[in-house]
Formats: sequence, structure tokens, C-alpha cells
Amino acid sequence: MYWCKIARNESEFEAIAKLNYETFVEEIPQHEQHHSGKRTDAFHHENTYLIVLKGQQLVGMIALRDQRPFSLDRKIGPVENSLPQEALKGKLCEIRLLSVRKEHRNGRVFFLLARALADYAYEKGYGAAVISGTVREMKLYGQLGFQAFAHTVGSEEAAFVPMFLTKERYEQSIAARFQQKRHMFYPGPNELTKELKIAFQQSPISHRSVEFTELLKRVQSRLTEMTGATQVHLLAGSGTLANEAMIAQISRLQSKGLILINGAFGERLRKQAQKWNLKFETIEEEWGTPFNFSEIKNTIQTGTYGWVLLVHGETSTGMLNDFQDILAVCKGQQVHLCMDCISSIGAVPFSLQDVYLATGVSGKAIGTMTGLAMVYSNHEIEESSSIPSYLDLGSYANGRIPYTYSSQLLKSLEIALKAYHNEARYTVLNERYQNLLHVEASGELEFLTKQGYPMIVTLTMQQIGKYLSLDARLSGFDLHDQSAYLKDRQWVQISLIQPNFEESFEKFHLWLRNYINYENKQ
Repeated sequence: MYWCKIARNESEFEAIAKLNYETFVEEIPQHEQHHSGKRTDAFHHENTYLIVLKGQQLVGMIALRDQRPFSLDRKIGPVENSLPQEALKGKLCEIRLLSVRKEHRNGRVFFLLARALADYAYEKGYGAAVISGTVREMKLYGQLGFQAFAHTVGSEEAAFVPMFLTKERYEQSIAARFQQKRHMFYPGPNELTKELKIAFQQSPISHRSVEFTELLKRVQSRLTEMTGATQVHLLAGSGTLANEAMIAQISRLQSKGLILINGAFGERLRKQAQKWNLKFETIEEEWGTPFNFSEIKNTIQTGTYGWVLLVHGETSTGMLNDFQDILAVCKGQQVHLCMDCISSIGAVPFSLQDVYLATGVSGKAIGTMTGLAMVYSNHEIEESSSIPSYLDLGSYANGRIPYTYSSQLLKSLEIALKAYHNEARYTVLNERYQNLLHVEASGELEFLTKQGYPMIVTLTMQQIGKYLSLDARLSGFDLHDQSAYLKDRQWVQISLIQPNFEESFEKFHLWLRNYINYENKQ
């Protein structure tokens, strides 16, 4: 297995020095020989090294630095004077020491380095990279997307061509076309299956047509059948819009509420409720900690609340909050229970019967493209004179279509819902989750919460190290870690909803075992 990471420790730097010597002293006579068989680069302490390993052995490397002057500046003058305009759209970095051991020069290592370089440089905000490319490997550099921009420099024995690379040039290169498939573990957006893509290849139909009306009715019927709700209102937008429309309806109750919070999306509900100037109290737990039902029950029974609002599937922690007992208390006190089900609709089967309002979205676990927001209810909603028109669910009641929808989104959603025939997709997601639980039981992973569900799991970094997500990304595995709430807590997540999860996780699992073994030896 070839894989990529950033070099960070002395044993890696020593292996880099040996490969540096083998390539740029013994093979390319650029520097004088030394009895140590090692060469430490003059810019070593400024370099970031991307390395490729075969199992546990370093077999390739490339170095980046952005401090001036570059080594090329010293050879041809400031590189900006020679670079074309396309390479001057952002900060520059210099690539040096591109090297692969002779027995591993099969293209795969070079291509892996090129992809890692492009990903890392783009993430760091570099607009272009420059390099002194050896004349011996001009064909290879061309395959990676490099373009010459100045005359040859160096000696006859060690001649180099100044070259540059941009993200656009890499994406058009042979290396990009033949790079290994990336494996995505995001909770959205979803990779679309061939069946789901079909809808977006069809011509749109008018949202005022009979055909569209019938399509909408079929989708609404399937959604209410799945959830037990009597009504579902579809809006063109994201899950956040669905919550906004739900909270707009809560504002009509003219009563004090209670918001339950144990994660980032519970915090989002609070912020949205504040912007609507709702009167409410909160019960808060540490993120990833279950709600204290006794406290909630006592609070509802002794207070004067008209509504309770909570997140069912808390994406930020991977926790599924149990709501059935809370619903029973609410019913007994004639309190309306409202829920953000954006990440749980389609992930697990549950009933919204007796729930006042709940939200969902076409993306997430259902598996198609996001863009259709859902608000479920068990009562008829009338138009309001105070709610903004687009958010007023009364405008959408009784099958009305007040505003434009995308027919392709709606058709793709209908196709995605077919996967729930005989609860087949629920079964698939649960099997994936059980596989992850098996890996956790083996001690290879540690999940933040024991109250998880088949949509997403949160990994704590104490066990796997704070660089795992970056190194995984450089090796082609896109874990979910870029949200601010994840960065703040150094959490990494794996979502189960992408269509090729089984294949992707099998490869990631092999990579992870190797990665952990490697890191433990350093």
C-alpha cells in the first residue's frame, strides 16, 4: 500500500536525508559526496515535506517552502519577472527535492505526490508552485502538469528547467486523469449514484404543470408514509431554511418554550429562536452527553411551556437523542414537541406521529442532492399575515405550489426514496454502522458517544492523533473535520451515507491500521 503524509519526526527526516543523498548526490551529481551517505537540505527548517511510504518504508518525497528568496530566485532573478500571468494569481511556493526510489518509479508514487501536492498547496492558499525540474524527467513533469517558463539552468551534469504548476494545470494533466479515486466520508454533499444523476440529465418541467403537481404529490405521500406525519411541506432550500420555517410557526404559538441543547445544531436552534425573539429557557448538556430525562420531565411539569424544541440526530457529535419519553411528557402536559430531524430522517426509521413540527432535507441520509427542505406537521397550517411569504408554511398547505421548485431535484428525491422500499436503505445504513461498531470494539477507533446512529460517528483525537485527518486527506481519504465546531474540539467524523461507503471504508480501514502502526513506532 502506497500512502502519503507530512514528515514531522526525526526518523522521517533522517530517511529524507538518505533519499536526498541517493538522488541529488549519487544519481544526479548536484552536490559533493559525503561519507555519511546523507544530505540535509539547505532549507530543511523551512521545508514542509510530503512523503510517500510503501507500508512503513519511505519511498518518495517532495518539499515545499514559501520563504523568499527561492533557490530559483538566486538562479534567474525574481521568478515573478518570468512567470506568466496565470501563475501570479496568489501566493507562490517553491517545490524542491522531488525524488522517488528507483525501484518505485512506476508512476503511482509520482502521481500520489502530485495529488498530495495539489491538495496541500490549494489548502494553504498557494496560487502556483515553481520548481527546478531536472532535464532527465521532462516527460514526467509534463504528465504532472508542469510548464517551463525560463531557460535551462545548472551544469551539463545537473541541468534544470524552471517550471510552474497551478491547480488548473494539474487538474488538466495526465496525472489528474489517472489519479486514484478519492474516498469521501462527508455528511453532505452526497456523491450521486447513476440512478440519481439521471434526473439531472433530464429537461426541467414547469412547476405549474400537471406533471409536476403529480410528482410532488407522489413525493409527499412517500415522505408522510415513511414518517407517520399527516403533512409535509417542501421548500426550495437547505435544512437551515426548514428550521427557519418551523421556528416561524412556533412563533405563532405566543408561548414560552424550552430548547434542549447538547451539540452544535442545538446551539443553532437557540440562535434561530433568538432572532425570532421567542421567549424560551434552555436545558444544556455537554456535547455528546445524553439529556437528563428526569430533569426535562420535572421542568416541563412544573413550568408553563407551550413548546419544546430539540435536535433528534445531532450531527456535530454523532448522537441520536431519544425523544419518545419526552414526547409522552409533552402530550401529558399539552406541550408541542418540535424537532430538527435533518440528519435523522432517512437514517433510522421512527414515527413523527403526535410530533407538532419536524424538519428534514433531501440531502443527508436520504442520499440525493440537498436543495429541498421539508417541514412535517400533524395539523393543518393556515397562512399567516406576519410570517415572511417564503417561510409561511400556510402558503404551501393543501398541495399548493406558491414558488418555483427544481423538477430535477424533486425527481431525484423520488428516485432516492425508492431505496426505502421494504426498509432496504435503513438496513444498508445499519449494517455499515454495525461494521463501524465492530471496529470500535477492536480498539482501533474510539467514538465520542455510545448513543450513536447510522449516519455519522465522531472520533476523538486523543487516540488517533491530531494529524490523522490531514494525512488521510493526502492519501485520498476525505474525512469530515473542516467545520468550525470540529476544529475547535479536534474532532474528526466519518459519515456512513455516501454510496460507495463499503469499498471506501475497507480501504480506509487498511490505511488506518497501517497508519496507527507506523505512528506508534515513531
